[in-house]
Amino acid sequence: MANDWNDTRPLSPHIMNWKWHITMASSIFHRASGVALYIGSFLIVGWLVAITMGEAAYNGYAGFLGSPIGLILLFAFTAAVMYHLANGIRHLFWDAGTGYKPGTANLTAWLVILFAAVSSVAIWAYILFGMGG
Repeated sequence: MANDWNDTRPLSPHIMNWKWHITMASSIFHRASGVALYIGSFLIVGWLVAITMGEAAYNGYAGFLGSPIGLILLFAFTAAVMYHLANGIRHLFWDAGTGYKPGTANLTAWLVILFAAVSSVAIWAYILFGMGG
């Protein structure tokens, strides 16, 4: 019976056997941004804890967040928020039954990535340059 099998596709699909496309990457990015938001929320909680611990603790934490590593982490957190927000809205449209056609799904995946990139850069340009910083 096994000798009659002439389908060359793998019996158990694995990630290495798939041809990557934008909607697949978008799904993975959505999960990754959710994890990043969970981990990044500890940055916000740390900031709140530093506020309650006094001026010295707050100044130390603010110094960390103002360092290059802190700014990169905050930018990544902002990008994760923007991506997760936009892709969540995309999922709401899917819940309503629209946007399933492959062309539409591909277009909206690219638009979500574009929105996340542009809005993150715009927010940080405003923070760094527009607020007198």
